[in-house]
Amino acid sequence: MEIIHNVLQVVILTVSGLGAAVVVWGVIEAIVAFISLKFSSAKGDPVSKSETIRQHLGAHLLLGLEIFIAADIISSAVSPSWEKVGILVAIVGVRTVLSYFLRMELKQGVR
Repeated sequence: MEIIHNVLQVVILTVSGLGAAVVVWGVIEAIVAFISLKFSSAKGDPVSKSETIRQHLGAHLLLGLEIFIAADIISSAVSPSWEKVGILVAIVGVRTVLSYFLRMELKQGVR
């Protein structure tokens, strides 16, 4: 049983790390794209380009949130207690609300 617990802890850390990597990757891409937009001499609509950058960042944030939720669910399976379940419900609730509004924001940008 201890081996399974240790393996699941590694899985939780790996999944959480992947979620963080997705978010960091999106932030780095957005910063690089924003800086290149500001220093670019190319003509075009900067508002639509900024909107594209924002949508790409939002997609990374949304995917990262979903990965973090998966890690939290796995974590609750490792050591279930009412306290952990309550904390998980609160965390998943907040992240789900954030995901919902971020998804709505991304849909509005597509129009």
